[in-house]
Amino acid sequence: MVSAAEFIEGLNITALGVTVVFAVLTILALVLHFVGWLERRLIEREEAWEPAPAPKEAGETAEEKPAIPPRDLAIITAAVLAYTAERASQLRPLPFRRKVSDAWRLYGVQSSMEEVEDFNYGIGKW
Repeated sequence: MVSAAEFIEGLNITALGVTVVFAVLTILALVLHFVGWLERRLIEREEAWEPAPAPKEAGETAEEKPAIPPRDLAIITAAVLAYTAERASQLRPLPFRRKVSDAWRLYGVQSSMEEVEDFNYGIGKW
């Protein structure tokens, strides 16, 4: 039986442990909040030092990518599909036989037997 003094000591240790854990979590949260605040400040300061971009003319675009016309895209797609269909008829499946090592099979049987034995010992039935 546990005496009252031991029970009180256990409660004190538990309270101290919980307090330490939450204090560390609070400090960690404050540090992460401060890092985010500092990063925002540095980004704002960096943006303040950058010169404003020059206004663009009406006809000027930032980047022009060459667009493939839909007709040409359809022709390319059909050619790729025809090529892959032709190659697929030339392929043949390789024979595949699965041979499991006896060592792995025996290890699996042994480990499952140990689990059953441990369970039976745990509940007191053997």
